[in-house]
This record gives sequence, structure tokens and C-alpha cells, in this order.
Amino acid sequence: MKHLIQVAGIIDRQEAQLIVNEGVEWLGFPLRLPSGRDDISEQSAIAIIAELDQPHAGVLISYLTDAGQVSSFCQELGVKAVQLHGDISVDEMAKLRQLRPDLCILKSLVVKEDNADELLQLVDQCASYVDMFITDTYNPKTGAKGATGLTHNWDVSAELVKRSPKPLMLAGGLTPDNVAAAIRHVRPAAVDAHTGLEGADGRKDAARIRRFVAEARQAFAELAA
Repeated sequence: MKHLIQVAGIIDRQEAQLIVNEGVEWLGFPLRLPSGRDDISEQSAIAIIAELDQPHAGVLISYLTDAGQVSSFCQELGVKAVQLHGDISVDEMAKLRQLRPDLCILKSLVVKEDNADELLQLVDQCASYVDMFITDTYNPKTGAKGATGLTHNWDVSAELVKRSPKPLMLAGGLTPDNVAAAIRHVRPAAVDAHTGLEGADGRKDAARIRRFVAEARQAFAELAA
């Protein structure tokens, strides 16, 4: 899971193929959102995920907080990885780990203006039950915990990388223009982008994805040198 690139918010098979063709490993599918406004149907997501070959993989982006529900939904979708973005308890994460030792579990760390200490504690509490953390940005105006198009204080993510015994994926307002600087500053194991790769029509833009991947790969190579 080192130097992975993920693109989230897949809306159809055409977009998925575009992303795969540009060299992105993980495709994120936000489903059963609290808003009820999913970008893609569950049946369409299942069909796309079934067609992916390694190293490409589908990832469920979920706000569910019950371990049993998360496990069942992952099985329905055919995914081997899930990002937990809801307010799931540590006990439920432990249950999920027991239920699905085969599942790659990512726990979100939503960065606000003043919650760095809280996130550091969360890392300590959850590290035994997850395979990776993912930082994202909170939008105080909407209450959204991801897909906000907003960056956060990268110093916080850098501290979380230092604290965590598990890899960390950096998300939150990443674009082709800032991803290299973000990687150099935070030194994450992976990066994720969503709205920063979309054109005016709301679809992922091939040129933006291509440049994002190139900038990320270059920055990751510098870290490995």
C-alpha cells in the first residue's frame, strides 16, 4: 500500500475505465451516503468492481457505523477495502476486524481547525484495528466530512504520519497543482483526489488525472530516493 493513488467518486463505467487507463490503482465508491444522493447505483458499482484487475481495486467509501452492516455491504459489492468515514466507535472497528480479517480497513481522520490532539488520540486507539488511515477536510459550513474540495493544515497530517504505526493516505482538496507539494510536506503513503479532478460538467477530466498522476509519482519517487 505504498505510493498508491486513489480517485474517488466514480460515476459510471466510462469514468472508471478512464481512471484505470491513466494509471490510478484504487477507485473509490461513496455509497449509501447520509444525504441519500449517491453518484452511482449499487448495481453499477458492483459491475465495475467485478471487472477490475490487480493492481486496480474498488474501495467502498462508507458512513455506516455498524460492523455487521459494513461487512455485509462490502461482501455485496465485492470490495476488499473500505474507508470508514462515519463516527464509528473503536469497539465496532474491533468487531469489523474480527469479522473480516481479509478486509483492508481505512479509518478517516477528519481535520478541523482545532482537533489535532483528538486525531492523534484516535490514531492511538484505532491503529490495532485498521490497515491505513486517511486524512480529509471538514467543511464547517456544510458539516461535510470529505469531498469538500477544501485543503486542510498539512502540518496536522504530517504529525499524524509521524504518530501512526500504519500508513496514511492524504486527501482533501488535492489537485494537479498542489499534490506534489502536499506529498513533499506530509510524506504520506498514498493520496486521494475527487472534486479536484473534475471538469465543469462534474465528470473526471482525463488531462487533470494524467497530470495529477504524473505529479504524484514524481513526488513519491523523490521520497523514495
